[in-house]
Amino acid sequence: MNHILAHKIKSRQASIDFIFAGKAIVTFKNVNTGNRYTFKITHFKKVEDKFMHFVKVMYGSDNINDYSYIGTIFDKKDFVHTKKSKVTIEDVRFRTFRYVFNNLLMGTLPNYIEIFHEGKCGKCGRTLTVPESIKIGLGPVCRDYLDKEKSNQINLNI
Repeated sequence: MNHILAHKIKSRQASIDFIFAGKAIVTFKNVNTGNRYTFKITHFKKVEDKFMHFVKVMYGSDNINDYSYIGTIFDKKDFVHTKKSKVTIEDVRFRTFRYVFNNLLMGTLPNYIEIFHEGKCGKCGRTLTVPESIKIGLGPVCRDYLDKEKSNQINLNI
C-alpha cells in the first residue's frame, strides 16, 4: 500500500484537533525541500487528570507496521522525549515533530509546512467519505463527540 498525501488539513485548529483525536496518522511536509515525515499519535487514558498521547514515527516503507516510538505529549502541550524512545532527540524526525507541534500550539507555523491526513478519521480510524469530514480528518459522529468533550473541559475549568 502506498502512502498518499491526499488530504491536506487546512486550518491550524483542525490540525490540532486531528492530532489529539486519539488515533491520528498525520504527515508533515516541507514544501521547500519536499521532505515529509509521517507520525501516529495515539491517546492514552487520562492519568492523574493529565492527558497523554504517544507519538510514533514511520521509519520504513510499510505505513502500517513500520513505526517507532519517539515521545509523549503531556496535557496536550508538552512533547517530551522519554527513556523508551527508540529515536534520539538529534534525529530529524524527532526534531521535525517537535518543531511543527510547538509552532502549531503557538500559532506560528510557517507557510512552507503542510499537514496531511490519510483519509481516515483521527478518532476511530474509519475511512472518511463525507467531504466536510475529509477536510478536517474527523467523521461527523467523532467530531460531535470531541466537541462535547472539549466543551465539558472548558466548563470544568471555569
